[in-house]
Amino acid sequence: MSNKKIFIACDTNSTLKVKKIISQTNTDKLDVYYKFGLQFFYSKKGRSFLRKLNEYFFLDLKLNDIPQTCLSAINSIRDLKNCRYITAHANGGLNMLKAIKKEANKINKKIKVLGVTVLTSLDNKSLKQTGHTKSIEKLVLHQFNLCKSAGLDGIICSAKEAGLLKKKNKNLEIICPGIRFSSRKKNDQKRTTSAKDAFYKYGASAIVIGRPITQGNIKNNLRKLINHLDN
Repeated sequence: MSNKKIFIACDTNSTLKVKKIISQTNTDKLDVYYKFGLQFFYSKKGRSFLRKLNEYFFLDLKLNDIPQTCLSAINSIRDLKNCRYITAHANGGLNMLKAIKKEANKINKKIKVLGVTVLTSLDNKSLKQTGHTKSIEKLVLHQFNLCKSAGLDGIICSAKEAGLLKKKNKNLEIICPGIRFSSRKKNDQKRTTSAKDAFYKYGASAIVIGRPITQGNIKNNLRKLINHLDN
């Protein structure tokens, strides 16, 4: 099971909490990496912490702006040598996605650019409120084609759409957030699934899991995840 790639979402502004998460999720049972989003990256000590971090990490900024601004943003993280993944939102369009991919290759050829599709906090009703007329499934497929045209390295989508995208490209790296142990505990998420289903039913390459691991007893939560995937 050590080949199961797990990104643990470090959604905090505390470097002490991040150090605790990292120290208590050290295991040879899973391939564990750490994901940092806007909360930590924008915090007072967050960025400097990432610059010194000796672990490979995933920077989840969901870049979505005009191409030149995103290009400059990528250039500004050239000092984050252990950044291995960065996200860009498909809503930014083809030119933006291409600019991000091109600049990422310039600053560090090891960085993979992942295209964010429909957020797992949205369902068809909330998507419609934003002005979209397509179903989530059709929109994700459209966004996948856009990201593929831009030459991105992978896709972020809920596990519910992962199976559909795998049929289009078996070698595609698909990372799925919205992972829960129980369907009853969704928090602010709408399209959730279990870790086991994400990997074995829908074909995810990796999962992102945050609160089910980082809230409460971290070591016990990690053991629960390992047992969940084993059984």
